Amino acid sequence: MSGHSKWSTIKHKKGATDAKRGRIFTRLIKEITVAARMGGGDPDGNPRLRAAVTSAKTENMPKDNILRAIKKGTGEIEGAVYDEILYEGYGPGGVAVLVECMTDNRNRTVADVRHFFAKNNGNLGAAGCVAWMFDKKGLLQVEKKGLSEEALMDMALEAGAEDVVEEDEEFQVITSPEAFDEVYNVLESKKVQFIEAAITRIPQNSVEVTDEKTAISLLKLLESLEDHDDVQKVHSNFDIDSDLMEKLS
Repeated sequence: MSGHSKWSTIKHKKGATDAKRGRIFTRLIKEITVAARMGGGDPDGNPRLRAAVTSAKTENMPKDNILRAIKKGTGEIEGAVYDEILYEGYGPGGVAVLVECMTDNRNRTVADVRHFFAKNNGNLGAAGCVAWMFDKKGLLQVEKKGLSEEALMDMALEAGAEDVVEEDEEFQVITSPEAFDEVYNVLESKKVQFIEAAITRIPQNSVEVTDEKTAISLLKLLESLEDHDDVQKVHSNFDIDSDLMEKLS
């Protein structure tokens, strides 16, 4: 969990200061559109769409935006057609990096992703080179305010969650993809406040990064990928010592 949670924390801090809500909405709209195109526009019968709509709600996306994205996916209104691509590679220090993209121009996207890896002392790899190191899971990031770990643990496990992990600034509820909806609905009914909730990929093990120069290059790589319009999600398996992380923050 270390790499995922620390990169997640960095992203949330940056999001608060950089006001990246527009980019977040764009990515969510793409996911909703593709999910509706592949599985239909009814969230009750389309688990992927249901998870995407849940993520949109945690980001306070207006209902009209969600409905419009669904209609683009089902063809009721016109919209761009996106291809899903998963790029895999290694960042500085041998850290595994997975990049989920949605694009209307594959050549542009792969050229940009390859450039980011090369520029930051990493390399883009072949399909399958690192994906096996990650498990697909539901991840619900929960605000700590007014909530104890024990109380959250009781609610989450009873609803079908696999684990609850306490981080510095949040709790993380881990579920199977299949149990994600049920756990989310139960916690929402208990007035639990979510920071983010989505199906994601969690590393099985982490690679410790102790060198400052390596850590800086790695974070620059991840940030460059995150900032690209075609990139939906970035996953990595790094761990950075708390003192070094504080120094870099």
